[in-house]
Amino acid sequence: MNIKRSCFRLFGLMAVTILFSACTPEVGSDEWCVHMKEKPKGDWTANEAGSYAEHCLL
Repeated sequence: MNIKRSCFRLFGLMAVTILFSACTPEVGSDEWCVHMKEKPKGDWTANEAGSYAEHCLL
């Protein structure tokens, strides 16, 4: 019974992860620019900062 419960939890966790990963706006879109503007600058990666400069500032 524990194996079934563990498998169910694992499947549920995987489903939630896939569901939320699909909700990220496309890089360079207006939604993404707004999301990045609201995100603390210290949490940005180097790639995000470069993409923000390329797509949102220029």
